Amino acid sequence: MRVHGSPADTVRAYVALTKPRIIELLIITTIPVMFLAKGGVPNLWTVVAVTIGGYLSAGSANALNCWVDRDIDTEMRRTRRRPLATHTVTPRAAVVFGLALGVLSTLWLGFAVNWLSSLLALAANVFYVVVYSMILKRRTSQNIVWGGAAGCFPTVIGWTSVTDHLAWSPLVLFLVVFLWTPPHFWALAMRYREDYAAANVPMLPCVAPERHVAWQMMLYTWATVACSLLLWPVAHTGLLYPIGAAVLGAAFLIEAHRLHGAARRGVEGVALKPMRMFHFSNTYLALLFVLVAIDPLVR
Repeated sequence: MRVHGSPADTVRAYVALTKPRIIELLIITTIPVMFLAKGGVPNLWTVVAVTIGGYLSAGSANALNCWVDRDIDTEMRRTRRRPLATHTVTPRAAVVFGLALGVLSTLWLGFAVNWLSSLLALAANVFYVVVYSMILKRRTSQNIVWGGAAGCFPTVIGWTSVTDHLAWSPLVLFLVVFLWTPPHFWALAMRYREDYAAANVPMLPCVAPERHVAWQMMLYTWATVACSLLLWPVAHTGLLYPIGAAVLGAAFLIEAHRLHGAARRGVEGVALKPMRMFHFSNTYLALLFVLVAIDPLVR
């Protein structure tokens, strides 16, 4: 695996290929579900093993995504500093690295956790790389709606790592993340609309008026909040979860309606402040899953 630069640059480049900041969010939606599945504090070794395996699996998918998108990453301000775009890592090295992480994560999760969790992680990896990156991303404005399903798998992996079987509770949380993804990512795409347009990637904000995009984001936000409350009867949570989820949901809806209102008034560009919605969506999801973890401890 030949790269350019010092050994320290090499290490940083390979770490960058795994997109650590994205993986942080995946871990946030994995570990709390383990608390819910256990009904309390899960086994520490299982938490450590799932975190390591999850990082390796997501890192594999992200590295392979960088390889698939190496041609358009150079066209976008947000991605032009990635290792393949800056020629810090060669395309061949990125593929070998990504595949190696994929094999290692599958074996690690299989032997250290269980094979159901391992197969679910592998399915998420394949879905993200093949279905989203290779098929959907450059062909449809609904790319992130369906392709975003790959980022929902940590909810079921967290559950199966503790129980070794699926249930309705993690599937509800899977759907929460699925519905949350479009307004979250479209807010980012609104900010970098010119980038996606330059790379010929048909993200919805590139092909539809801002008013329509904001309307869609508001609808998905309502669906996200409604689905989050569904966990209360399905998982038989205590009152802490639905009360907290309702408060967080109300704040999330205020942000979505604010953005939609600005779009309806014809506010454009920086004044529309889509990144405010983007950052708050991260806060919303993180705090919602903190509630998922805390509720069984309180009960």
